[in-house]
Amino acid sequence: MLDRPTPPSRTAVARAVPVIVNTAAGGDKPQEWLATLQAKCRERGLGAQVLQVDGGQQLLAAADDAVKQGARLVIAGGGDGTVSAVASRLVDTEAALGVLPLGTLNHFAKDLGIPLELDAAIDAIARGREVRVDVAEVNGHVFINNSSLGLYPDIVLDRERQRRRLGRGKWTALLSAAVHAARRYPVLSVRIGVNGEQLDRRSAFVFIGNNQYNMEGFEIGERAHLSGGELSLYMTQRTGRFGLLRLALRALTGRLRQARDFDMLTATELVVRTPQRQLRVATDGEVRLLQVPLNYRIRPGALRVMVPPLAQ
Repeated sequence: MLDRPTPPSRTAVARAVPVIVNTAAGGDKPQEWLATLQAKCRERGLGAQVLQVDGGQQLLAAADDAVKQGARLVIAGGGDGTVSAVASRLVDTEAALGVLPLGTLNHFAKDLGIPLELDAAIDAIARGREVRVDVAEVNGHVFINNSSLGLYPDIVLDRERQRRRLGRGKWTALLSAAVHAARRYPVLSVRIGVNGEQLDRRSAFVFIGNNQYNMEGFEIGERAHLSGGELSLYMTQRTGRFGLLRLALRALTGRLRQARDFDMLTATELVVRTPQRQLRVATDGEVRLLQVPLNYRIRPGALRVMVPPLAQ
C-alpha cells in the first residue's frame, strides 16, 4: 500500500466532509447520536456534515453527489455493504474513503487495521494516513471484500425474506437460511477460465476474493493486505454436505491445501461460464442477478482509504 504524504482530511477542513450513515442496515439513529457524531468529527478538525440515508439508491446518490461536489474525503458509516457501496463511487477519483465500522462483521475495517470503536475510528480518519488499496469487480460491479456463487447467495436471499416476512433477527434468520440451503444443496456446473486454463467443476461453493484470504486455522476469513493486485479463487468440487464439513475441519487444522476436492488459485482476472444465462451473484453481502459470463478482474490501487497512522 502506498502512503500519500498529505491526508485529504487536513487539506480540506474548510469544506464540509460528508458522513454518510446508512440507517437501512442498523435502523434509524436518534438525532442525539447523529449530533454527537458530528460534534466528535468537528472536535478533530473534520467539518462534518452527517447525512442519514435509507440504503439503496439514497446511499449511492449521496456518494455520487459528494464526488460531484469535489469532496476530497467521504466517510461511510455502516457495515461492509454500506462501505462497499460508497467505495464503488470513489474508485479512481481524488476522494478518499473514511470508514466508521457500524456493522456486525466489519471485515474491510478489520483487514485494514481500522479500529472498531467509534472514537478511535474517527481519530484514524482525522489523524491517519491515506493508502491506496485494490478493489475487484464482476461485470462492472465493484466489491471490496468478496463475491460468491452457489450456496451463499441463496442463504442471503432466504435470510432477508425471513427478516421481512417473519420479523426474525439477523442471526436467527441466517442460521435458519443456512439449514434450508444445506437441505436443498444447490450445485452449479461451472467452467472457469483462469490463468490460461479452463476448469470444469460441479460446485456448491465458489468464492472470489479481493486479494488472498486466509482459509486455514483460526484466522480464517482474514486478509494480510489489500494491495497484492490479485483475485483469489476458492472452490469446492464434487463435494456433498459431509464433504463440506470435512473441508471445514481441514481448514481449522491447517490442512485445506492438501484436499483434493478444493481449488485455491490466484489470478488478475477470470471468467465464469454456466449453462444458465443468468446467475445469482453475491458481492459484499448484496445479491444481484447477473448475465453470464461473469467477468472478474482486479483493479490495483484504485481506492484511496484513510487508515491509522504508523506506529512511532
